[in-house]
Amino acid sequence: MRHAADGQVVEVGARTRTIPPAIRRALHHRDRGCRFPGCGLRFGQGHHIRHWAHGGPTTLSNLALLCRRHHRAVHEEGYQVDRHPDGELRFRRPDGRLLPEVPPPAAIPADPVQALRARHDAQGLRIHARTASPGWLGERLDVGWAIDVMHPLAG
Repeated sequence: MRHAADGQVVEVGARTRTIPPAIRRALHHRDRGCRFPGCGLRFGQGHHIRHWAHGGPTTLSNLALLCRRHHRAVHEEGYQVDRHPDGELRFRRPDGRLLPEVPPPAAIPADPVQALRARHDAQGLRIHARTASPGWLGERLDVGWAIDVMHPLAG
């Protein structure tokens, strides 16, 4: 263990490639899911950012939580991950281009049905049981009219 000046634990490490249970719990607590941009799957595997075979230690600062799919992508499909001095992870495509950060999903309101109704009322929408029913009564299709409506350059 490495401690800060105030005695707080800064780093915990192990001498083996396998991640001990205590470090795994700390990793899950810190990452809270797959760190690959846009994923966030809750269940994951510990990934050595600097590979164990290249001298990468089994420490919390050298680990990232990745789901099975993205762990395979990093090891077998050429995706790369590194941790910058500020602690942020950066992912790169196999061609070396940086993967953009993905914002977290929007918060779901406590009562989503009421929130949707309020938004519809504000927009003047009146939705009822027959809203999605077509007005078609079985007459033949007017192809010319349909093309005029659907194609932006028609007319």
